[in-house]
Amino acid sequence: MNSHRPPWQRPDILLVLMAAAVPLSFATWQALLNNFAIEAASFTGREIGILQSLREIPGFLAFGVVFLLLVFREQTLAYLALLLLGLGTALTGFFPTILGLYITTVVMSVGFHYYETLQTSLALQWIGKERSAETLGRLIAAGSFAAILAFVLIWIGDQVLQLGFEWLYLAMGGMTVLIAVYVWLAFPHFPQRTEQHKHMVFRQRYWLYYLLTFLSGARRQIFVVFAGFLMVEKFGYGVSDIALLFLINAGFNVLFAARIGRFIAAVGERRALMVEYGGLTLIFLGYAVVERADIAAGLYILDHLFFAMAIALKTYFQKIAAPADIASTAGVSFSINHIAAVFIPASFGLLWLHSPALVFQYGAAMAVLSLLLSLLVPAAPEQGRETTFTVKADARA
Repeated sequence: MNSHRPPWQRPDILLVLMAAAVPLSFATWQALLNNFAIEAASFTGREIGILQSLREIPGFLAFGVVFLLLVFREQTLAYLALLLLGLGTALTGFFPTILGLYITTVVMSVGFHYYETLQTSLALQWIGKERSAETLGRLIAAGSFAAILAFVLIWIGDQVLQLGFEWLYLAMGGMTVLIAVYVWLAFPHFPQRTEQHKHMVFRQRYWLYYLLTFLSGARRQIFVVFAGFLMVEKFGYGVSDIALLFLINAGFNVLFAARIGRFIAAVGERRALMVEYGGLTLIFLGYAVVERADIAAGLYILDHLFFAMAIALKTYFQKIAAPADIASTAGVSFSINHIAAVFIPASFGLLWLHSPALVFQYGAAMAVLSLLLSLLVPAAPEQGRETTFTVKADARA
Protein backbone atom coordinates (compact mmCIF):
# COMPACT_ATOMS: atom_id res chain seq x y z
CA MET A 1 0.00 0.00 0.00
CA ASN A 2 2.90 2.36 0.72
CA SER A 3 5.18 1.19 -2.12
CA HIS A 4 4.46 4.25 -4.29
CA ARG A 5 5.25 6.82 -1.63
CA PRO A 6 8.48 8.83 -1.90
CA PRO A 7 11.02 7.68 0.73
CA TRP A 8 10.74 11.00 2.61
CA GLN A 9 7.01 10.55 3.25
CA ARG A 10 7.57 8.83 6.58
CA PRO A 11 6.06 9.51 10.01
CA ASP A 12 9.42 10.36 11.57
CA ILE A 13 10.15 12.94 8.86
CA LEU A 14 6.73 14.52 9.43
CA LEU A 15 7.36 14.66 13.18
CA VAL A 16 10.71 16.36 12.61
CA LEU A 17 9.23 19.01 10.31
CA MET A 18 6.40 19.78 12.71
CA ALA A 19 8.80 19.83 15.65
CA ALA A 20 10.90 22.37 13.75
CA ALA A 21 7.86 24.57 13.04
CA VAL A 22 7.00 25.02 16.72
CA PRO A 23 10.04 26.96 18.00
CA LEU A 24 9.99 29.33 15.05
CA SER A 25 6.93 30.77 16.77
CA PHE A 26 7.19 29.76 20.40
CA ALA A 27 10.91 30.43 20.86
CA THR A 28 10.40 33.83 19.25
CA TRP A 29 7.48 34.54 21.55
CA GLN A 30 9.55 33.54 24.59
CA ALA A 31 12.70 35.37 23.55
CA LEU A 32 10.90 38.66 22.93
CA LEU A 33 8.25 38.42 25.62
CA ASN A 34 9.95 39.98 28.65
CA ASN A 35 11.38 42.90 26.69
CA PHE A 36 8.12 43.42 24.77
CA ALA A 37 6.05 43.20 27.95
CA ILE A 38 8.26 45.62 29.92
CA GLU A 39 9.13 48.09 27.15
CA ALA A 40 5.88 48.17 25.16
CA ALA A 41 3.20 47.22 27.67
CA SER A 42 4.80 48.39 30.96
CA PHE A 43 4.41 45.02 32.68
CA THR A 44 5.51 44.40 36.28
CA GLY A 45 5.86 41.03 38.03
CA ARG A 46 2.10 41.11 38.68
CA GLU A 47 1.09 41.43 35.01
CA ILE A 48 3.69 38.93 33.77
CA GLY A 49 2.43 36.43 36.34
CA ILE A 50 -1.19 36.89 35.22
CA LEU A 51 -0.16 36.56 31.56
CA GLN A 52 1.71 33.34 32.22
CA SER A 53 -1.24 31.93 34.15
CA LEU A 54 -3.51 32.75 31.20
CA ARG A 55 -0.97 31.14 28.87
CA GLU A 56 -1.19 27.91 30.81
CA ILE A 57 -4.99 27.60 30.90
CA PRO A 58 -5.08 25.91 27.45
CA GLY A 59 -2.48 23.46 28.75
CA PHE A 60 -4.70 22.71 31.72
CA LEU A 61 -7.58 22.09 29.29
CA ALA A 62 -5.47 19.82 27.05
CA PHE A 63 -7.68 16.86 28.00
CA GLY A 64 -10.18 18.44 25.56
CA VAL A 65 -8.10 16.99 22.73
CA VAL A 66 -9.82 13.66 23.47
CA PHE A 67 -13.22 15.12 22.53
CA LEU A 68 -11.84 16.85 19.43
CA LEU A 69 -10.69 13.42 18.26
CA LEU A 70 -14.36 12.59 17.80
CA VAL A 71 -14.36 15.14 14.95
CA PHE A 72 -10.76 15.30 13.68
CA ARG A 73 -8.00 12.80 13.10
CA GLU A 74 -5.02 13.30 15.41
CA GLN A 75 -2.77 14.22 12.50
CA THR A 76 -5.23 16.82 11.17
CA LEU A 77 -5.69 18.27 14.64
CA ALA A 78 -1.91 18.64 14.93
CA TYR A 79 -1.90 20.71 11.72
CA LEU A 80 -4.69 22.96 13.02
CA ALA A 81 -2.83 23.47 16.29
CA LEU A 82 0.30 24.54 14.41
CA LEU A 83 -1.74 27.07 12.43
CA LEU A 84 -3.13 28.60 15.64
CA LEU A 85 0.35 28.76 17.16
CA GLY A 86 1.71 30.63 14.15
CA LEU A 87 -1.27 32.97 13.89
CA GLY A 88 -1.21 33.95 17.57
CA THR A 89 2.52 34.65 17.41
CA ALA A 90 2.26 36.63 14.18
CA LEU A 91 -0.33 38.99 15.71
CA THR A 92 1.40 39.54 19.06
CA GLY A 93 3.50 42.55 18.16
CA PHE A 94 0.51 44.47 16.79
CA PHE A 95 -1.23 44.60 20.19
CA PRO A 96 1.23 46.24 22.65
CA THR A 97 -1.29 46.58 25.48
CA ILE A 98 -2.04 44.49 28.53
CA LEU A 99 -5.35 43.20 27.12
CA GLY A 100 -3.95 42.72 23.62
CA LEU A 101 -1.00 40.72 24.91
CA TYR A 102 -3.31 38.59 27.05
CA ILE A 103 -5.56 37.75 24.05
CA THR A 104 -2.80 36.94 21.55
CA THR A 105 -1.06 34.86 24.21
CA VAL A 106 -4.15 32.70 24.68
CA VAL A 107 -4.50 32.14 20.91
CA MET A 108 -0.83 31.21 20.61
CA SER A 109 -1.06 29.00 23.69
CA VAL A 110 -4.06 27.00 22.46
CA GLY A 111 -2.07 26.04 19.37
CA PHE A 112 1.15 25.35 21.26
CA HIS A 113 -0.30 23.20 24.04
CA TYR A 114 -2.63 21.17 21.85
CA TYR A 115 0.19 20.53 19.40
CA GLU A 116 2.56 19.43 22.18
CA THR A 117 -0.07 16.99 23.45
CA LEU A 118 -0.61 15.57 19.98
CA GLN A 119 3.10 15.34 19.16
CA THR A 120 3.72 13.23 22.25
CA SER A 121 0.77 10.98 21.41
CA LEU A 122 1.68 10.55 17.74
CA ALA A 123 5.38 9.95 18.45
CA LEU A 124 4.66 7.29 21.07
CA GLN A 125 2.22 5.58 18.69
CA TRP A 126 4.34 5.77 15.54
CA ILE A 127 7.77 5.03 17.05
CA GLY A 128 8.65 1.69 18.68
CA LYS A 129 9.72 1.52 22.32
CA GLU A 130 13.26 0.53 21.41
CA ARG A 131 13.76 3.78 19.45
CA SER A 132 11.47 6.19 21.27
CA ALA A 133 14.00 7.82 23.63
CA GLU A 134 16.49 8.58 20.85
CA THR A 135 13.71 9.68 18.46
CA LEU A 136 12.27 12.06 21.06
CA GLY A 137 15.78 13.40 21.51
CA ARG A 138 16.03 13.99 17.77
CA LEU A 139 12.73 15.88 17.81
CA ILE A 140 14.14 18.13 20.53
CA ALA A 141 17.29 18.59 18.45
CA ALA A 142 15.25 19.45 15.34
CA GLY A 143 13.24 21.98 17.30
CA SER A 144 16.42 23.45 18.76
CA PHE A 145 17.98 23.77 15.31
CA ALA A 146 14.90 25.72 14.21
CA ALA A 147 15.16 27.78 17.38
CA ILE A 148 18.75 28.67 16.47
CA LEU A 149 17.46 29.97 13.15
CA ALA A 150 14.80 31.97 14.99
CA PHE A 151 17.30 33.51 17.42
CA VAL A 152 19.72 34.41 14.61
CA LEU A 153 16.91 36.08 12.69
CA ILE A 154 15.79 37.92 15.83
CA TRP A 155 19.32 39.18 16.39
CA ILE A 156 19.65 40.30 12.76
CA GLY A 157 16.21 41.90 12.82
CA ASP A 158 16.90 43.74 16.08
CA GLN A 159 20.55 44.71 15.71
CA VAL A 160 21.05 45.04 11.94
CA LEU A 161 17.64 45.80 10.43
CA GLN A 162 16.29 47.46 13.61
CA LEU A 163 12.84 46.01 13.06
CA GLY A 164 10.07 46.61 15.57
CA PHE A 165 8.54 43.89 17.69
CA GLU A 166 5.54 43.64 15.37
CA TRP A 167 7.63 42.65 12.34
CA LEU A 168 9.74 40.15 14.26
CA TYR A 169 6.65 38.38 15.58
CA LEU A 170 4.94 38.51 12.16
CA ALA A 171 7.90 37.02 10.28
CA MET A 172 8.47 34.10 12.63
CA GLY A 173 4.81 33.28 13.21
CA GLY A 174 4.25 33.40 9.45
CA MET A 175 6.98 30.78 8.93
CA THR A 176 5.17 28.37 11.25
CA VAL A 177 1.94 28.90 9.31
CA LEU A 178 3.71 28.16 6.01
CA ILE A 179 5.25 24.92 7.33
CA ALA A 180 1.88 23.79 8.70
CA VAL A 181 0.24 24.33 5.31
CA TYR A 182 3.10 22.54 3.53
CA VAL A 183 3.06 19.36 5.65
CA TRP A 184 -0.74 19.24 5.49
CA LEU A 185 -0.55 19.18 1.68
CA ALA A 186 2.62 17.10 1.27
CA PHE A 187 2.13 14.16 3.66
CA PRO A 188 -0.51 11.41 3.65
CA HIS A 189 -2.39 10.41 6.78
CA PHE A 190 -0.48 7.64 8.53
CA PRO A 191 -2.40 4.78 10.14
CA GLN A 192 -2.41 4.22 13.90
CA ARG A 193 -1.10 0.91 15.20
CA THR A 194 -3.85 0.75 17.83
CA GLU A 195 -7.26 2.41 17.80
CA GLN A 196 -7.19 5.08 20.50
CA HIS A 197 -9.78 5.61 23.22
CA LYS A 198 -11.90 8.67 22.49
CA HIS A 199 -12.84 9.30 26.09
CA MET A 200 -10.86 10.43 29.11
CA VAL A 201 -8.68 7.70 30.61
CA PHE A 202 -7.53 8.10 34.21
CA ARG A 203 -6.07 4.91 35.65
CA GLN A 204 -5.01 4.33 39.24
CA ARG A 205 -1.96 2.36 38.18
CA TYR A 206 -0.48 5.45 36.49
CA TRP A 207 -0.47 7.43 39.78
CA LEU A 208 3.31 7.86 40.00
CA TYR A 209 3.49 9.12 36.41
CA TYR A 210 0.69 11.59 37.14
CA LEU A 211 2.40 12.89 40.29
CA LEU A 212 5.81 13.30 38.63
CA THR A 213 4.08 15.05 35.74
CA PHE A 214 2.36 17.48 38.13
CA LEU A 215 5.64 18.38 39.85
CA SER A 216 7.40 18.70 36.50
CA GLY A 217 4.82 21.26 35.41
CA ALA A 218 5.18 23.22 38.64
CA ARG A 219 8.98 23.40 38.37
CA ARG A 220 8.80 24.20 34.68
CA GLN A 221 6.69 27.27 35.38
CA ILE A 222 9.27 28.70 37.77
CA PHE A 223 11.92 28.28 35.09
CA VAL A 224 9.87 29.55 32.15
CA VAL A 225 8.29 32.50 33.93
CA PHE A 226 10.80 33.71 36.47
CA ALA A 227 14.28 32.64 35.34
CA GLY A 228 14.00 34.73 32.16
CA PHE A 229 12.35 37.57 34.04
CA LEU A 230 15.30 37.53 36.47
CA MET A 231 17.70 38.06 33.56
CA VAL A 232 15.86 41.15 32.35
CA GLU A 233 14.78 42.74 35.64
CA LYS A 234 17.82 42.04 37.85
CA PHE A 235 20.67 41.85 35.34
CA GLY A 236 19.37 44.17 32.59
CA TYR A 237 19.56 41.74 29.66
CA GLY A 238 18.33 43.25 26.37
CA VAL A 239 16.59 41.61 23.41
CA SER A 240 19.84 40.56 21.72
CA ASP A 241 21.24 39.25 25.03
CA ILE A 242 18.20 37.05 25.64
CA ALA A 243 18.26 35.86 22.02
CA LEU A 244 21.94 34.91 22.42
CA LEU A 245 21.16 32.99 25.61
CA PHE A 246 18.37 31.11 23.87
CA LEU A 247 20.72 30.48 20.94
CA ILE A 248 23.27 28.83 23.24
CA ASN A 249 20.54 26.68 24.79
CA ALA A 250 19.36 25.57 21.38
CA GLY A 251 22.91 24.81 20.30
CA PHE A 252 23.39 22.53 23.28
CA ASN A 253 20.15 20.73 22.45
CA VAL A 254 21.24 20.17 18.85
CA LEU A 255 24.49 18.67 20.12
CA PHE A 256 23.23 16.69 23.09
CA ALA A 257 19.47 15.97 22.88
CA ALA A 258 19.81 12.76 20.86
CA ARG A 259 22.73 11.73 23.09
CA ILE A 260 20.56 12.36 26.14
CA GLY A 261 17.96 10.06 24.58
CA ARG A 262 20.57 7.33 24.10
CA PHE A 263 21.80 7.91 27.69
CA ILE A 264 18.27 7.37 29.00
CA ALA A 265 17.89 4.22 26.93
CA ALA A 266 21.20 2.94 28.32
CA VAL A 267 20.79 3.73 32.05
CA GLY A 268 17.02 3.47 32.34
CA GLU A 269 14.34 5.94 33.31
CA ARG A 270 14.87 5.68 37.06
CA ARG A 271 18.53 6.73 37.04
CA ALA A 272 17.94 9.38 34.40
CA LEU A 273 15.14 10.97 36.44
CA MET A 274 17.32 10.93 39.57
CA VAL A 275 20.09 12.76 37.70
CA GLU A 276 17.60 15.31 36.35
CA TYR A 277 15.94 16.09 39.67
CA GLY A 278 19.21 16.20 41.62
CA GLY A 279 20.70 18.65 39.12
CA LEU A 280 17.61 20.85 39.11
CA THR A 281 17.68 21.09 42.92
CA LEU A 282 21.18 22.59 42.82
CA ILE A 283 20.29 24.91 39.94
CA PHE A 284 17.22 26.37 41.66
CA LEU A 285 19.24 26.97 44.83
CA GLY A 286 21.79 28.76 42.64
CA TYR A 287 19.11 31.06 41.22
CA ALA A 288 18.13 32.03 44.77
CA VAL A 289 21.57 33.41 45.64
CA VAL A 290 23.18 34.45 42.33
CA GLU A 291 24.47 38.02 42.12
CA ARG A 292 26.49 37.91 38.87
CA ALA A 293 24.95 38.08 35.42
CA ASP A 294 27.39 35.59 33.88
CA ILE A 295 26.78 32.97 36.58
CA ALA A 296 23.02 33.47 36.23
CA ALA A 297 23.38 32.85 32.49
CA GLY A 298 25.32 29.65 33.19
CA LEU A 299 22.58 28.44 35.52
CA TYR A 300 19.98 29.22 32.86
CA ILE A 301 21.84 27.14 30.27
CA LEU A 302 22.29 24.18 32.64
CA ASP A 303 18.64 24.46 33.68
CA HIS A 304 17.51 24.17 30.08
CA LEU A 305 19.81 21.19 29.44
CA PHE A 306 18.50 19.29 32.47
CA PHE A 307 14.92 19.83 31.37
CA ALA A 308 15.76 17.99 28.13
CA MET A 309 16.04 14.88 30.30
CA ALA A 310 12.25 14.99 30.76
CA ILE A 311 12.29 12.53 27.83
CA ALA A 312 12.69 9.87 30.53
CA LEU A 313 9.24 10.62 31.93
CA LYS A 314 7.67 10.14 28.49
CA THR A 315 9.43 6.84 27.82
CA TYR A 316 8.50 5.65 31.33
CA PHE A 317 4.86 6.28 30.44
CA GLN A 318 5.22 4.56 27.06
CA LYS A 319 6.50 1.42 28.82
CA ILE A 320 3.74 1.23 31.45
CA ALA A 321 0.79 2.34 29.30
CA ALA A 322 -1.68 0.18 27.42
CA PRO A 323 -1.32 1.09 23.70
CA ALA A 324 -4.95 2.24 23.40
CA ASP A 325 -4.48 4.63 26.34
CA ILE A 326 -1.73 6.76 24.81
CA ALA A 327 -3.74 9.53 23.08
CA SER A 328 -6.20 10.01 25.93
CA THR A 329 -3.60 9.78 28.69
CA ALA A 330 -1.33 12.21 26.83
CA GLY A 331 -4.12 14.79 27.03
CA VAL A 332 -4.94 14.01 30.66
CA SER A 333 -1.28 14.12 31.73
CA PHE A 334 -0.75 17.39 29.86
CA SER A 335 -3.65 18.83 31.87
CA ILE A 336 -2.12 17.49 35.08
CA ASN A 337 1.19 19.07 34.08
CA HIS A 338 -0.59 22.41 33.88
CA ILE A 339 -2.64 22.34 37.08
CA ALA A 340 0.10 24.17 38.96
CA ALA A 341 0.77 26.30 35.90
CA VAL A 342 -2.61 27.98 36.24
CA PHE A 343 -1.91 29.38 39.70
CA ILE A 344 1.89 29.39 40.15
CA PRO A 345 2.73 32.28 37.76
CA ALA A 346 0.16 34.66 39.27
CA SER A 347 0.68 33.68 42.93
CA PHE A 348 4.45 33.48 42.63
CA GLY A 349 4.39 36.79 40.75
CA LEU A 350 3.09 38.35 43.97
CA LEU A 351 5.69 36.40 45.97
CA TRP A 352 8.33 37.75 43.59
CA LEU A 353 7.51 41.30 44.68
CA HIS A 354 8.39 40.27 48.24
CA SER A 355 11.33 37.90 47.65
CA PRO A 356 12.59 36.60 44.27
CA ALA A 357 14.90 34.20 46.11
CA LEU A 358 11.95 32.50 47.81
CA VAL A 359 10.41 31.71 44.41
CA PHE A 360 13.47 29.66 43.47
CA GLN A 361 13.72 28.04 46.91
CA TYR A 362 10.22 26.65 46.38
CA GLY A 363 11.43 25.32 43.02
CA ALA A 364 14.29 23.52 44.77
CA ALA A 365 11.84 21.96 47.24
CA MET A 366 9.73 20.64 44.35
CA ALA A 367 12.84 19.13 42.74
CA VAL A 368 13.76 17.37 46.01
CA LEU A 369 10.25 15.88 46.25
CA SER A 370 10.52 14.68 42.64
CA LEU A 371 13.90 13.10 43.43
CA LEU A 372 12.37 11.14 46.30
CA LEU A 373 9.46 9.98 44.13
CA SER A 374 11.81 8.89 41.35
CA LEU A 375 13.09 6.19 43.70
CA LEU A 376 9.72 4.47 43.21
CA VAL A 377 10.25 4.10 39.43
CA PRO A 378 11.17 0.46 38.68
CA ALA A 379 14.50 -0.34 37.06
CA ALA A 380 12.54 -2.02 34.24
CA PRO A 381 9.05 -0.47 34.07
CA GLU A 382 6.31 -2.21 32.09
CA GLN A 383 2.58 -2.83 32.19
CA GLY A 384 1.89 -4.35 35.59
CA ARG A 385 5.18 -3.04 36.98
CA GLU A 386 4.48 0.68 37.15
CA THR A 387 6.18 1.30 40.52
CA THR A 388 8.50 -0.56 42.86
CA PHE A 389 5.37 -1.42 44.88
CA THR A 390 3.75 -3.35 42.04
CA VAL A 391 5.07 -6.55 40.50
CA LYS A 392 3.04 -7.69 37.48
CA ALA A 393 -0.20 -6.45 38.98
CA ASP A 394 -3.43 -6.49 37.00
CA ALA A 395 -2.70 -4.09 34.10
CA ARG A 396 -6.42 -3.42 33.63
CA ALA A 397 -6.70 -1.52 36.94
